Amino acid sequence: MAMARNRLLILGAGYAAGRIGAALGARGWNVTGVTRDGREGTLAFGDRAAVTAAIAAADAVLSSIPPEGDIDPALKVYGVVLAPAPGWLGYLSSTGVYGDAGGAWVDETAPTGTERRNARSAADAAWLARGARVFRLPGIYGPGRSPLDRVAAGTAHRVEAPGQVFSRVHVDDIVSGVIAGLDAPAEAYNLADDYPCAQNEVIAFAAGLLGRDPPPLVSLDTLSPMARAFYAENRRVANGKAKRLLGWAPLYADYRLGLRAVRAMTSPAPASAAPAMARPVQR
Repeated sequence: MAMARNRLLILGAGYAAGRIGAALGARGWNVTGVTRDGREGTLAFGDRAAVTAAIAAADAVLSSIPPEGDIDPALKVYGVVLAPAPGWLGYLSSTGVYGDAGGAWVDETAPTGTERRNARSAADAAWLARGARVFRLPGIYGPGRSPLDRVAAGTAHRVEAPGQVFSRVHVDDIVSGVIAGLDAPAEAYNLADDYPCAQNEVIAFAAGLLGRDPPPLVSLDTLSPMARAFYAENRRVANGKAKRLLGWAPLYADYRLGLRAVRAMTSPAPASAAPAMARPVQR
């Protein structure tokens, strides 16, 4: 990390991006966050004069704002300002851009934009075209946002979906991956742990950590259309490129390590509890 760069602007300073900002702030960076309403010392996304000035002054800009409809709000509103500046761009994307792989492994060479995440895939491609480091993230968990919280709140469930596999990543491993990407080539990187598995396995383990019985199985037919669409995708996310090019490896290589760490750090909060920097533009 070059010492000359120490001014970071985060568009959408929410759960993961806010922790990235806190980690870099602890390393001496001057971090400015942008949220939907400008709360907690952040700039309001709609304050164009202030955000434009902050972009111009930044050495690095990280966006964690997802598409709204078919539009990436950050690029729509501030794309012209972002074009000539700054020296480093980053974007928190989603491994959902790969769509369904039938349970197979996918890496950064896999096609994107083939299924329901067309808007996210278009945003992913647009940031890559601008020279951004694009970090593709699977299911994110960590303190205050994990299966432990859902089990404790009684909102967790297991789903009858034989053969279904998901990847996930601890929020602190996103932080270390993005920091490692500050001096990396402007490409896409999957940040995922080493152990894709069924969500039911994770929920059962979380229940065990809390001394509870696993929640009962429910049918896919009982889920919302959005949840059924989520379970229609089945893939394992490979992280080898991030390991090779970023020199990164997940501290929490599987969900067991991650959930034990979350359990040790915090008491599970209700799923409705908002994390720090609540209701940002995203993540």
